[in-house]
Amino acid sequence: MLLGLVLHSALTYNVTNHGNSWGIKDPESNYILTDFLVLLIHSFRMPIFFLVAGFFGSMLFYERGIVQMLKNRISRIVFPFIVFLFILSPIIYFTFSYTNAIFENQENPLATTSQLFSNIIVFLPKTTAHLWFLYYLIHITLISVLLGLLLTKSKQMNNKVTKSFNWLIKRPVIRVLFFSSITFFMLTFLETSMVNASVSFIPDVNTFVFYFFFYIIGWILFKSKNLLYNFKKYDWQCTFLAIFLIIMQGLLIQYSGMDLNPNSNSGILILFNSVIVWLFIFGITGLFIRYSSKYSKRMRYISDSSYWVYLIHLPLTAIIPAFIWEFPLPTLVKFTMVLFLTTLICFVTYHYLVRNTFIGKFLNGKKYPKKDKGKSSCQKRI
Repeated sequence: MLLGLVLHSALTYNVTNHGNSWGIKDPESNYILTDFLVLLIHSFRMPIFFLVAGFFGSMLFYERGIVQMLKNRISRIVFPFIVFLFILSPIIYFTFSYTNAIFENQENPLATTSQLFSNIIVFLPKTTAHLWFLYYLIHITLISVLLGLLLTKSKQMNNKVTKSFNWLIKRPVIRVLFFSSITFFMLTFLETSMVNASVSFIPDVNTFVFYFFFYIIGWILFKSKNLLYNFKKYDWQCTFLAIFLIIMQGLLIQYSGMDLNPNSNSGILILFNSVIVWLFIFGITGLFIRYSSKYSKRMRYISDSSYWVYLIHLPLTAIIPAFIWEFPLPTLVKFTMVLFLTTLICFVTYHYLVRNTFIGKFLNGKKYPKKDKGKSSCQKRI
């Protein structure tokens, strides 16, 4: 979730024109390295998110039961999605419109932007914006529960799936090749090398199918949780190889002279992305299992804050560039300023306005006391 701040801070300074996907672009500052950063993060961030979401969705389903799982998902996903969608939609619309007015050198950008809000319809959400992942998570969770109920009625099928999955998990090279192959055929069928997020209220087939696949893998993985230590094998190698392939892919797109873009249906790019995503999944997950399995008060705090930080960060990454666009600074310095200021504001507001309030309880199911008791209180929560 926190990588969303990096991603959205970088998009404004991309050389690539993202059209409606990202409606602002600094006319004075663009640098290809920010494009590479977006490509790098986009290649693994949401697939890993949905895989982890599937893992813990499965945990709730099998350990707490379907009723408690649905209650949990409604309170943690459905309610925050609805509430923050209505709160943030007009704010996001204002910040993007204002920054565009600034970039276009309009005489009175504030007045021009304010006029857009003369119609009350503007205050209603037209898209899911950066909350699209919650929207799809709601649909995917419902379908997964139905499939989970079917599998529980067929113990033989359930055991076969788990046994086959265990066999794969124990074999690092084979599991990368196996899941990469499935992803390759899936992307080929969907006719795209990289699935973009769909912010429409009408579910997009490509977005749903792609992320549902990773969610289901995470769901099945929970049944093999005793084998997670196998992810540590070749974790560094997988991560470095994925980064190397991302660099090669970026150079191919930039200098090959072929008609390639990150979202084309090129077989070469489909192959790259199919392998890269699974190298990152096994590499990054393995690294976290290796280095972050022990309790850390700092990591607990960051984890708790990530939901709020992600929810409110988008309008900040949209409006801060408007205030610094005329500064005679290198592009990477501007990008760093946007990222730093966004992060600072998000964490300060979390600490003073969310963590100890009803908002924190609404998002994370717990309102922390002003003075944390540290490890014991967190362990009790777990």
